[in-house]
Amino acid sequence: MPTENRSSNTYRHTFTAICPDDGEVIVYSLEIRSPAMIRVEHIKTATALINQGWHEQIADQLAERFGGEQVIKAVHQGVEIETVRLSG
Repeated sequence: MPTENRSSNTYRHTFTAICPDDGEVIVYSLEIRSPAMIRVEHIKTATALINQGWHEQIADQLAERFGGEQVIKAVHQGVEIETVRLSG
């Protein structure tokens, strides 16, 4: 009976970006699950290059870059935002 490869790697990282609308510095909590190895240095570089942006657009950019399953959480003006991006 064939077995499916169900291995997964989970990466968590916290980074900041400025809201382009009100200038607030927002702390983002990123989690990526991927069957492929993602170099930590690539995650840190990709998030460091995000100076400002809207939460949903940041999620789209990182999902395109890394694939896998991604969750980003943040609180902005008292509103908790959670985006989920699933590849495939």
